Amino acid sequence: MPMPPLPPSPRAKPPARRRAVEFPPRLSSGYLVRDAHRAFQRLLERRIAAYGVTRGQWYFLRVLWTVDGLSQRELSARVGMMEPTTVIALRSMEKSGLIHRVRNDQDRRKVRVSLTAKAKRLRNELLTVARAVTKAAEQGVAARDLAGFRRVIARMTANLDRIER
Repeated sequence: MPMPPLPPSPRAKPPARRRAVEFPPRLSSGYLVRDAHRAFQRLLERRIAAYGVTRGQWYFLRVLWTVDGLSQRELSARVGMMEPTTVIALRSMEKSGLIHRVRNDQDRRKVRVSLTAKAKRLRNELLTVARAVTKAAEQGVAARDLAGFRRVIARMTANLDRIER
């Protein structure tokens, strides 16, 4: 038969009440960055759709416009997507005539991704669209504030990347 619990000691303190943690979104850099990113994405997505390009394809185009002919694995890493997701996106880009994939003759597991002439022609138009979205977002913000913002956000990203390793 179990023993009944002992009565509390007369000197024992009542358990401390935990204070609710407060962290409003307006004070969270991560929340604010996410909110801004989503606003950028929505507007960019609407504007590039007129060119037959989806948001998912946009990220791959941005990388390939800088370095064409990457392997699927390198491209996936640079865009920050899992390889299965990359394969699906690249399949759709191939069907849209934006890229072509070529297997490596020495290592058949490796696939190089290259831009088509169509994707290369879209570069200037789509980058102009992206620049206009950025300009709209920066409306009314002083140049020195934007420069400071870029330094701060780059530093925060570097801090988080260092922790992630």
